[in-house]
Amino acid sequence: MQILVIGSGGREHALAWKLAQEAEVICAPGNPGMRSDVDTRVVDVGDPGAVIELAKESGADLVVIGPEDPLIAGLADHLRGEGLLVFGPGADWAQLEGSKAFSKSLMADLKIPTAEFESFTVWSHAADYARKVYGSGGQLAVKASGTALGKGVTVADSLEQALDAIDRMMVKREFGCAGDTVVLEERLIGQEFSLLTLIGERNYVSLPVAQDHKRAFDGDEGPNTGGMGTYSPCDWVTPDLIKETEAKMVEPIFRAVMERGGLYRGSLFTGVMMTPSGPKCLEYNVRLGDPETQTVMARLGPGFAEAVRATAAGEKIPALGALDNAAVTVVIASGGYPGSYRKGLPISLPTNVNGTKLFFAGVAGSPGNLVTGGGRVLGVTGIGATLQEARASAYATAEQVRFEGAFYRSDIGKSQCGLR
Repeated sequence: MQILVIGSGGREHALAWKLAQEAEVICAPGNPGMRSDVDTRVVDVGDPGAVIELAKESGADLVVIGPEDPLIAGLADHLRGEGLLVFGPGADWAQLEGSKAFSKSLMADLKIPTAEFESFTVWSHAADYARKVYGSGGQLAVKASGTALGKGVTVADSLEQALDAIDRMMVKREFGCAGDTVVLEERLIGQEFSLLTLIGERNYVSLPVAQDHKRAFDGDEGPNTGGMGTYSPCDWVTPDLIKETEAKMVEPIFRAVMERGGLYRGSLFTGVMMTPSGPKCLEYNVRLGDPETQTVMARLGPGFAEAVRATAAGEKIPALGALDNAAVTVVIASGGYPGSYRKGLPISLPTNVNGTKLFFAGVAGSPGNLVTGGGRVLGVTGIGATLQEARASAYATAEQVRFEGAFYRSDIGKSQCGLR
């Protein structure tokens, strides 16, 4: 089977790495860091015609779309219109991620447990609502409705922080049109976990659970990012909790697709907060998480390529097993991320990466001369028999990755390992 993976980040590197164990894989546009694992081709993912031409020229039996933006723009629809087999939802269902206002309204309609919320398109109305909430002793999470690379969320400890976030989104337009509508929702307290699920027309199959660390700095301090690291397994997420999450958050979406029409045939990311009143849905994404994918792919047993193909074909998705191992991914970021940062800085990589896998994201240059090209530069995934072993391997390698301004969190998976 020939598979074309669309995208250039760490998630796509991990997908291509795993799929290449069972099929022939090309990644487009890819990045120079992943070329040791898969062939890459230059393509403009925003140009459906160019992607279609590449898919046909390369003889792709299956196209896997990694990032959210091309899905929201309808790339899957264009490819399917040319008779290609595609893993990824159509533009209608991609609005689950493209519009938090749409997603939250759907959750309310389907009675999916989630935080109380209101959506606003007028700054003064949003500000008045924030004052009302904080005046009554509550707190808010302020979210840009559109996509903002995981950075359009502010969990506001105070009214001043909430008003500043609303101003940055709606007035200063730091996230562009993503902030035309803001969602103000009740701040939930608890532990988070990420459930990644393959959704087809006949069934759905969830992958091993991972836990992400969103804040930039140790101790969950600093601004939200696209994700600074993940670990799996999460022992506190029991099989019963996974079943409950599927029943309350995945099953309703699966049923809604069948009842309302449109094609999903892709992955659903469910961000879950375990609260004192039970699990609640924080958000849906219509692609696999990043950096959750890097960790999850290291824990999957055989059969993933066939499961992805079956999903894309609308066939029954076969069950997938997890290996008896553990994985921890530590993201190494550019100084200043998630704010402004420099690019083009030379990267020094370790020569010995035993027990780890490097997944490249924001890199440029050439395979032998990599330089920084983004905020999250690469992820180091440690793999071991236990979480403690995996974590030790990840950090042993991360310490040897060097470029000016590089930083990473030192506490990924720390509490799960019983460390202080």
